[in-house]
Amino acid sequence: MVVLLAEDDELILRTLEHKLTKEGFDVVLTRNGLDAISIIRQGGIDLIISDIMMPFASGIEILAEVKMMDEPIPIIMLSSMGQEEIVLEAFDLGASDYIIKPFSPNELIIRINRLRKK
Repeated sequence: MVVLLAEDDELILRTLEHKLTKEGFDVVLTRNGLDAISIIRQGGIDLIISDIMMPFASGIEILAEVKMMDEPIPIIMLSSMGQEEIVLEAFDLGASDYIIKPFSPNELIIRINRLRKK
């Protein structure tokens, strides 16, 4: 399974990359939303894990891009903001799940595995 990890916080990016790789996922990294959209358009991504607030394009913009695809890719959104309106907007645009930072990398793996079973 190829996972696109879009996160601008270097510590979180590296921590999640390590955990996902250890769990057997192929991980593609990006630190900004525009690069994430470009990677998504190239194809080959099975799951997206994206921060909401990123440089150049937000996680919401990534969601909007994926929603327009013939076969949308599951997306888990990450954010340190627990504001209800952002959560509702993310789900309205097709987010599969939403995790508020800080969180355990083990929790993320559980949520990924739950999505894979659907």
